[in-house]
Order: sequence, then structure tokens, then C-alpha cells
Amino acid sequence: MPTSTQAELERILPPELLGLFDDGFVRSCDLLEEYIVRQTAAVFRTTGLEQACSEAANVDEAMARAGLVPEAARVPVSWILRMLATRGRLERTGDDRFRTLPGSPAPDPGELFEEQSRHDPRCLPSYRIAELAAAEYPPVLRGVVSGEDALFATDHIGTWIEYFSNANPMYAIANAVGCLAAEHALPVRGATVLELGAGLGSGAEALLARLEALGPADRLAAYRFTEIAPAFLRRAKKALPARFPAAPLAFAWLDIDRPFAQAGVAPNSCALVYAVNALHVARDLAATLAEVRTSLAPGGALVIAECVRPFADRPLHVEFVFNLLGAFRAPNLVPTWRPNGGFLTPEQWTAALEANGFGSVAIFPDIVRLRDRFPAFIVAAITARRT
Repeated sequence: MPTSTQAELERILPPELLGLFDDGFVRSCDLLEEYIVRQTAAVFRTTGLEQACSEAANVDEAMARAGLVPEAARVPVSWILRMLATRGRLERTGDDRFRTLPGSPAPDPGELFEEQSRHDPRCLPSYRIAELAAAEYPPVLRGVVSGEDALFATDHIGTWIEYFSNANPMYAIANAVGCLAAEHALPVRGATVLELGAGLGSGAEALLARLEALGPADRLAAYRFTEIAPAFLRRAKKALPARFPAAPLAFAWLDIDRPFAQAGVAPNSCALVYAVNALHVARDLAATLAEVRTSLAPGGALVIAECVRPFADRPLHVEFVFNLLGAFRAPNLVPTWRPNGGFLTPEQWTAALEANGFGSVAIFPDIVRLRDRFPAFIVAAITARRT
């Protein structure tokens, strides 16, 4: 007999998503979130913030006392203080200052790593990425190295390959949700798909595998795989044709912050523009959405699979890693729909798309219906049509 939680999910989630969010996956999400909270507490100590907040401090005071560089540290430090305060591991005063709680325990993140190893070791790449970020926080926040150079150093590429993989359930969920929405948005035959920020190819792999299984064979006229990182592009260019020899694949370097025509994308040429965990790092989201709209044929669809912030004022555990990246934390801001770097709420995504020439915005699953009862649902696919 289903539990009350399962019964509630069955009422809210589309049937095709229910199997993705089973008890085992939810347990892995809970373990990873607590692991990152513990890593955050460790970074609070190793960066000098614990000592800096021995007397109540706001973000600027904490950075100054700890000797951190504001340009790199302001967003991560604000996030660290707010995250620990929401977990009762730091006192937050009425004047928005934070104070270290004397005698606060320092539970070992390794305990959660071991528990995840027993529960589902496929998820461990997400733990290794968080561990990598924790080690790099002190030099990045002190201005010794950029977050991009620290996280994507050559000797870390293998860690990212394991993370950005459909073998890692913690990342693959975005690809799974995204390809369901993309399949529904595609016309029956002859579609040209443009994928943005396609990385190492796991999003394309998931979508192409689904379309291959469903048919018909002529569903795609072209699949244009684009990526800014040359190493990622080279790897995908080798792996995807080997996996999908019949797929009409083409590969190109593309920077989502520059005109798409530089990558040979013609106006009105695409039935679908697809992106997984990419558009939230656009420096100027309005400009990028204008390029997307120009690329789409009339009535064409944009589908983005994103981590969606359920509530505007709540820090998300997945930001722990990406707050180190300048592109993530410091885009051009628009108060009404792009008020912060990183992830957006459902309302902000809807407003952003409608303000930039898109309509018929749909969010799958419906995070607004889910968030009060299930705030841990933070992955969704957002579909919009060119108007």
C-alpha cells in the first residue's frame, strides 16, 4: 500500500516522472544535502570565518576579519552564513549579523560519504565534486586563484567527467526530466535541434537515446551540439557518433554570451533549442534569449532543464560548488526577473521568458505546486514557445 507521501506525489507528479523520484533517489538527495551542509561547516572553519564571526558580523565585516577578497568572496560568504543559519549552526541576529555558536559540533562529512557508499555508490561523483570545492574554497576566497582555474584544472577533469554523467543519478535527473520535455516539444519529423552548453554530452545522450527508442527514424533532420570548452567538445565529438552512428550530428564551438551566427547558426533554423544546466550562467540572459529566439523557427520551442530555486530567499545546497565560479555568481542583473546570480525561481524564469519574446511557458514538474510540501524538488524542465 503506498505511503501518504507516495500518494501525494502520485496526485501531483506526472506518471512519467514518478519512477524517477523513488524512495532510493530521495534518500540519496537527503544524504547529499547533509553532506554539503557539513562541508560548508568545514569551509566556515578553514576560511577563517568561524573566528571572524566569534563576534557578530555582517557579510562585509566577516570577509574583512577573515582576510577574504570581496570580489570573489561576497556571494559565497553570504551563502555560507545563510546556509548555516538556516540549519541552526550559526546565530543570525535581527540586524542581519551572524555569530558563531560556542561549542557547535563539527560532524564528519565522511560519515555521509560512507553511508552513501552503502546506499547507492553511483551517486558518489557528486560527493567528490563537493569535496573538491571544499578544498578550493580558501585559495579562491583569498584571491589566490580563480574558481574556474581551481575547479577545472587539468587534474580535475576526470572528476567532472564522472559527475556530468548519466551514470550519476544526482546529475542524470536533469537529463531525464529535460529529455521528456524535449520529446514533447519536438515536431514529429524533420526537426533541427540546437543544444547549447552541451558539455560532455550526457544531455544529448539521454535525448538521442529516448528518440532512438521511440522513433520514427526521421524525427531529426539535424542535431547541432555546441559547447564552449574545447576539451569537452572534443570528447563529445568522439563519443556521441560512436554511440549514435545514425544520428545526424554536427558539432560546433559556441559561446552563449556571443552571437550564435559566429557558430553558423542561421536565423529561423531550429525547431528546438535545448539546454541542460546552461542558461543560468548567461552573462546577459536577455541577450542570450534574444539569440535563442532568433535561432528558432516561428512557433519553435526552447526547452531548458535547470535547477530551479523553489523560494527566492532560500540557499540551495547545490550552490556550494558553483558559487566559486564568477560566471555563476555575477551575471547582469535585472531586478524583476534576474535579481541574483545562479538559479532562478519558477516565477523568475517565467517572467524572464515572457519579457524576452516567449510565451506558453510551462514548468515540468510543477515546482509551484510541489514546493510547500516537497521543497527538495529543485529540478525542472522549462518549455517556452517563440511568439
